[in-house]
Amino acid sequence: MRTRTLLTLAGTVVALTLPLAGPASAADGAVLTTGSVGGTAVAAGEVLTAPLASGTAATFYSSATGTSGISCTSSQFTATVTDNPSAPGTATESVSAHTFNAASCTTNVVGVLGVTSITVNNLPYSSAVGSDGSVTVTPAAGSTIQTTVVLRTLLGSINCVYQAPSLAGTASNADNTINFAAAQFTKVSGSSLCFANGYFTAKYAPVTSSGEAVYVN
Repeated sequence: MRTRTLLTLAGTVVALTLPLAGPASAADGAVLTTGSVGGTAVAAGEVLTAPLASGTAATFYSSATGTSGISCTSSQFTATVTDNPSAPGTATESVSAHTFNAASCTTNVVGVLGVTSITVNNLPYSSAVGSDGSVTVTPAAGSTIQTTVVLRTLLGSINCVYQAPSLAGTASNADNTINFAAAQFTKVSGSSLCFANGYFTAKYAPVTSSGEAVYVN
């Protein structure tokens, strides 16, 4: 198995910025800071990264409340800060990569033997992180957020392609996380073994810049 860019299984998808447990008051500070709330402003051009939170898995299930689908325990996303204005406000980022190690992925879909790869297409995406902790990931104009999942079956490999117009997540300063909860994708191509809708859930932490935790203000 090999590590492939994933989505959002998405992704993604998807956007790296910092989480927020509630709006922080930083009168003249930037939206994204390192070290602490109201700390050092993250400069444009800085790269943010985040792996899955320890002990968690990213899941891509066939329903928002079900447990049938794919689960991966190794994933990371990478984004570059493009604008970090004064708080309150909205910082923007360019999401350049969202990777998953296919060797860490398992599936319980009937008729599927394993996961060969999960690839996030149409990168880079734009990510907007608000002082209120909101995170919105969008594709380039005229494009779409897309993820291609390659599965192994008794009859050979199948490709399942999923799309979403955008993704919404939340950030929290409590543990420097970014969360996606049942973000919905719709199948646009693939065999009957590919579920019609995919719901992506993941918790990434800690979000860091040059090794320091990132906070949303």
